[in-house]
Amino acid sequence: MGFLYLCIVVKLKAKLIMKTKSLFCVFLVAIIAWFTISCSHEEPDVSDGRSRQLEKSATITFRLTGENEMILSDMSFTRALTADGKSLTDLWVIDYKNGLLAQDVLHQSSSDIDFGIPTLNLSVGSHHVYFIASRGSGAAIDTDAHTLIFSKVLDTFYKEYEISVTATTNGSRSVTLDRIVTKLTATITDAIPTGAATFNIIPATWYYGIDYLTGEPTAAATNQAITINIPASEIGKTDELLNVYGFSGSEEWTTDVTLNCKTSGGDILGTAALTDVPLKRNRITSLSGPLFSTNGLTTVSLSTDWLDAYTGTW
Repeated sequence: MGFLYLCIVVKLKAKLIMKTKSLFCVFLVAIIAWFTISCSHEEPDVSDGRSRQLEKSATITFRLTGENEMILSDMSFTRALTADGKSLTDLWVIDYKNGLLAQDVLHQSSSDIDFGIPTLNLSVGSHHVYFIASRGSGAAIDTDAHTLIFSKVLDTFYKEYEISVTATTNGSRSVTLDRIVTKLTATITDAIPTGAATFNIIPATWYYGIDYLTGEPTAAATNQAITINIPASEIGKTDELLNVYGFSGSEEWTTDVTLNCKTSGGDILGTAALTDVPLKRNRITSLSGPLFSTNGLTTVSLSTDWLDAYTGTW
């Protein structure tokens, strides 16, 4: 009997110990869970001085306007950016914050319903947003080199826009873009002969791109021919007008320019060489003279188109 009592006591104590251990384990798990949850609510580590989890942003819509006759218009449920009566085809919007690219480049084409009215989500802080609108072709953007380069340059507008975004920033902004190309025109005063296939304009230096952080020209080409095909309907006509666009800075600069006309086989039918042709951003340089004969005077005069235009003959 005494042995049986001892066994019962031992078993009861064993059960009590097991129950105590179980309660201790439950208590320990609860403590660990509480500690984990508590840690998860601590302020996150912020290496750049602010929490990415707590970072706020604002949605801004930009409506583009332009000096130099760049116009944003609504036509039959589509929008068009036009300059000199011709529609621009592409828009790039590039967002920089703290000197770094803040998000993917936004590219719009003229077929987009919101073309010319881009919307960006900008984080709180100071941003530099770069806008480039163009009708040039063969564009390639390089965000490492911060350049936009075209295979064919046509009318192009640009703006660096600084905006400070706060938690309460919203709404829309109007941005005025400025022309950043120069235009070289050449009028061939004598008749185009039979067999003429191409005109070739060959500047000693010509710029095909811009550094979008500075707005300055880049991607200089040396003695690269810009070829213009001659339709058969133009043979025999005089005063044929040729024009080419290139990127330029705001300060006047000069380059030599060679003009020639070739047959389809590459034979030269006429040529003219011009030295120190002056060029400037947002200005037309107009030249005129014979290409297939040598008569005519070489004179220089000034006229106005865009800014004060340079006019010369050869």
